[in-house]
Amino acid sequence: MPDPLAGFLTTLDLVDTGARTSEDIFTGPSQWMPHGRVFGGQVLAQALVAAIRTVDPDRVVHSLHGYFLRPGDSTQGITFAVDRLHDGRSFSTRRTQAYQNGVPILSVIQSFQVEDEGFEHQVEMPAGLPEPESLPSAVEVLSAVDHPVARTWAEERAFDMRHVPSPLYFSVEGERVAHQAVWLRALGRLPDDPNIHRAALAYASDYTVLEPVMRRHGVAWARPDLKLASLDHAMWWHRFARADEWLLYTQRSPSASGGRGLAFGEIYDRGGRLIASVAQEGMVRAGAR
Repeated sequence: MPDPLAGFLTTLDLVDTGARTSEDIFTGPSQWMPHGRVFGGQVLAQALVAAIRTVDPDRVVHSLHGYFLRPGDSTQGITFAVDRLHDGRSFSTRRTQAYQNGVPILSVIQSFQVEDEGFEHQVEMPAGLPEPESLPSAVEVLSAVDHPVARTWAEERAFDMRHVPSPLYFSVEGERVAHQAVWLRALGRLPDDPNIHRAALAYASDYTVLEPVMRRHGVAWARPDLKLASLDHAMWWHRFARADEWLLYTQRSPSASGGRGLAFGEIYDRGGRLIASVAQEGMVRAGAR
């Protein structure tokens, strides 16, 4: 088996084509997926890396807002065009478009800031949750299942993810609530470049954020008629943390209607610091249509 962490890092190693119009052009590979569609977190992280390549090193990403426009083909590479919208005294703004076959599959705006001091407060991390070491990993839950999706989730993901109270792979256990938590970390040590860790968080933030919608309605990933796709994604980085150390991703869904579900999430380190916030709306449908 190829090393999933090495494969993840390869996807972030974009190539500067040297082409310049009014935009900076980069290219990157796609990770193979059993359903043939590009994983949203992958293209989101790559778009962030492309934008990072065009800003001064002292400017750190603090937010992104993106729309997934079309399903991407995981057998093809992706072209990223970065528009340098604005460079001010403290902030820089970039728009990144991801293309396949000449049409955009993702459009995202990212904002960067020179690190500064100011007011400090945060919501507290939930108390009383089990520690990640006490929970089963995806490998332990899925390794005995002979199915290409299960093998991909168990063996080819670059992140260890452990659900509280339980995963939704085959069934939804317990009360039908619209909230959950997931402990996550990269499977091995990542490079010390802080931007790799920020991109890794963007990548991993897309894995499970819509699961509170599924949990509330008793829908597991194994349900054959489940149709789920990310529509948009917003993320704010508040403080730095390594993505190869355990982080707690709390998630909740305030609403589902019209075939769409909305979810919010907060990512904390084990010391209780709020690292990032996430919001996403997705298409979530189950049933004949």
